[in-house]
Amino acid sequence: MLRVRCLRGGSRGAEAAHLIGAMLGRAVNGWVQRTLQSTSSAAAAQPQHVVEEEHVTEPVQQECPVCSYNEWDPLEEVIVGRAENAHVPPFTVEVKANTYEKYWPFYQKYGGRSFPADHLKKAVAEIEEMCNILRHEGVVVKRPEPLDWSVEYKTPDFTSSGMYAAMPRDILLVVGNEIIEAPMAWRARFFEYRAYRPLIKEYFRKGAKWTTAPKPTMADDLYDQDYPIRTVEDRHKLAAQGKFVTTEHEPCFDAADFIRAGTDLFVQRSQVTNYMGIEWMRRHLAPTYKVHIISFRDPNPMHIDATFNIIGPGLVLSNPDRPCRQVDMFKKAGWTVVKPPIPLIPDDHPLWMSSKWLSMNVLMLDEKRVMVDANETTIQKMFENLGIKTIKVNIRHANSLGGGFHCWTTDVRRRGTLQSYFH
Repeated sequence: MLRVRCLRGGSRGAEAAHLIGAMLGRAVNGWVQRTLQSTSSAAAAQPQHVVEEEHVTEPVQQECPVCSYNEWDPLEEVIVGRAENAHVPPFTVEVKANTYEKYWPFYQKYGGRSFPADHLKKAVAEIEEMCNILRHEGVVVKRPEPLDWSVEYKTPDFTSSGMYAAMPRDILLVVGNEIIEAPMAWRARFFEYRAYRPLIKEYFRKGAKWTTAPKPTMADDLYDQDYPIRTVEDRHKLAAQGKFVTTEHEPCFDAADFIRAGTDLFVQRSQVTNYMGIEWMRRHLAPTYKVHIISFRDPNPMHIDATFNIIGPGLVLSNPDRPCRQVDMFKKAGWTVVKPPIPLIPDDHPLWMSSKWLSMNVLMLDEKRVMVDANETTIQKMFENLGIKTIKVNIRHANSLGGGFHCWTTDVRRRGTLQSYFH
């Protein structure tokens, strides 16, 4: 280290400074020459390589594969669920509250076990055919991962086995370019999101937003352990009083309790969706979107799309057995409210997890095309009278697992823009 002392005053100081400067100059020049010679010698001793200049560029921008604002814009890509490995959920209090008494022996017998094998095999074949028809109609079809739902799992709060990945509508809600993972409310569906994660990660890498709602603990406090269900009359009375098996202990909701119409989303408080869950969604989507709570005369509210299914701009199917208490707000806004005909599904066909009104649980491919049950001729006629072409598919055995076409799908991309349809 060369220490330089500043010299001040007179000619001696100037001479000294000049001398030090000359010394420094010679020292620096000598060091530079030696360094250059050493570097040159080392370079000459090494084999010569051609170094290609690496160019750093910004990521290539591509169109986001996720974009859907409503239930009727032209459908371009969809997720269709899987019936493979589907298991009957254990017969817990929240399952009991969502099922009808005549099927309780079925749950007591098969809870935690596979659905009847022959029935399940037919359901798998029906959904495969549904996928083929969607592709024929020009829609890209994606599927969740087939997982083993028999595996028992334990959290600090409960023990359960799984159920299925059959109904993506229940767990995934697409709003614009965002995929929202619902927290769910059944313990048997706690880990259902795992079947969809590979797809969601793929969409995320291509530009989609990905949000996971707060996961409930599903501890005992989330459920009214003494929920008094004995008859349909009990259910009507409790629902009218706003009493449900899920409490307000923590947020919970199924995505299928929401239905979209541009900047407005409609939701019901149900056995699986509580007010805390609705409020979380309201705050999350504000201010671009408004979330409206609507209710129905429904003894067993769970998922809105077999009760109130929006099928076009200002056009909605409203279940005549479960009238909407806020229907006047739609009529005042100029909407057309259509009451679908009574379903034709026979009484002896098992519907372990739903009602016959899956007939109105349809999937719009666009404003003028609808996927509808091949056996439901009366609702086909209704659509034809509305000027809507029917794409007929038979999923009668798949219905038994708890859903129609809308339930069995989540639309990932529809060709359209964000608009307001409700004033």
